[in-house]
Amino acid sequence: MAAFEIPRLRDLARHALPHLLEATLIPLVLFYAALWAMGVWAAILTGLAWSYGCIARRLIRRERVPGVLVLGSVGITTRFAVALATGSVFVFFLQPTLGTLLVAGAFLVSLPAGRPLAQKLAADFCPLPDHVLAHASVRRFFERITLLWAFVQVANAGATLLLLLTQPIGVFVVAKTATGWLLTGSGIAISATWFRRLVARHDLVPATA
Repeated sequence: MAAFEIPRLRDLARHALPHLLEATLIPLVLFYAALWAMGVWAAILTGLAWSYGCIARRLIRRERVPGVLVLGSVGITTRFAVALATGSVFVFFLQPTLGTLLVAGAFLVSLPAGRPLAQKLAADFCPLPDHVLAHASVRRFFERITLLWAFVQVANAGATLLLLLTQPIGVFVVAKTATGWLLTGSGIAISATWFRRLVARHDLVPATA
């Protein structure tokens, strides 16, 4: 059997930290500063400027531009255009919630199609050999994890909508970010721990310590 390595949570966190800072923490600080200094529309424009600045910096340095960064920039641009057309800040913050629900739907729809979305996403972080993917317990695991991530997305959307309807924008932005980190981090921890135990229980290819 060909060996493969399951990344430890610590290694995943170390790899993800720079992207987390760039994609969430720094934009959050900039948004908050602009919100208090100039108002909500200026804060939104600051977020746009940060996204495109990150892309421009990579292009100038001739570095690869991550697809996630491109998608994020397209997403915030679309949200801004719709919010500007409607004149509603509420619409700007509502759109990601609708997108989150669509992602939850994509997880659920992938199950009857026989292609659990969680399995496809996991391959980006830890490619698995065919003989491992063919194992019945592994197939069931990805089906259940796909359901788990559908629930995570629905919970995230529900919490975001509740905060949006009940909290001022300044509180909403911070609370939404913290809630998203908590739910996503919990989902990752549960998924990785569950899979490690599955590998050990069924004596599949041992994970590298």
